[in-house]
Amino acid sequence: MTSLAINIWQNLNAWDTAILLWVNGWHCNYADNLMEMWSGHFVWIPLYIALTVLMFLHFHWKIALVGLLMAIVLLFIDDQVCSSVIRHTVGRLRPSNLDNPISPLIHVVDGYRGGTYGFPSAHATNSWGLAFLMIFTFRRRLLSLTMVVWCLLVCYSRMYLGVHYFGDICAGTLLGMVHAAIIYYIFRRLFPSMAEAFRTKNLNLVQVGLPTFVFLGELVLMLLLAFFVDPPRGI
Repeated sequence: MTSLAINIWQNLNAWDTAILLWVNGWHCNYADNLMEMWSGHFVWIPLYIALTVLMFLHFHWKIALVGLLMAIVLLFIDDQVCSSVIRHTVGRLRPSNLDNPISPLIHVVDGYRGGTYGFPSAHATNSWGLAFLMIFTFRRRLLSLTMVVWCLLVCYSRMYLGVHYFGDICAGTLLGMVHAAIIYYIFRRLFPSMAEAFRTKNLNLVQVGLPTFVFLGELVLMLLLAFFVDPPRGI
């Protein structure tokens, strides 16, 4: 039984490494610039603002404030559990870490290697946590599709940059979904009337489409800027 478990683990690790090397191996200067932007910490502030405005435009300020606080609590939990607890407990080196045997095979962009450990991905945990919370709360196809596309590209950028395995992404996605589900369940139990208010049918296309318009605008801007802008780390 032990040898079987070891073989399964070795096969999973081999597949995980193969997927990463395949994604990381397709690179060029344009994609390097684009993926650096997409993976940035601050470039998505307009999207976060659009989600906040969506709530305050349509709902009473008390309901919108509760929704905003719910999202902040979720992101805090995601970040702390992922970065401060699980990573140091598991201790899985990032692919780009110089102590990792596969690091010579990794295409590193502008010297960016991330921190020491990468399991699970904090980008995946935070982005998918927020996405699932929006999906659970609003139940709107356009908004849900926007959040899913955003998350998929964020996660892809982390593998492209060589700082996360596919397994790191999967674990972060699962963690974000679980945290979002717990927060939303508590929200519905404590504030059932507010939870129903968020699911109202009265949202018009302009209101519910605001985050999508902002997302598409940022996407087009980054696609253009990537031709001639090499972004700084941590953008």
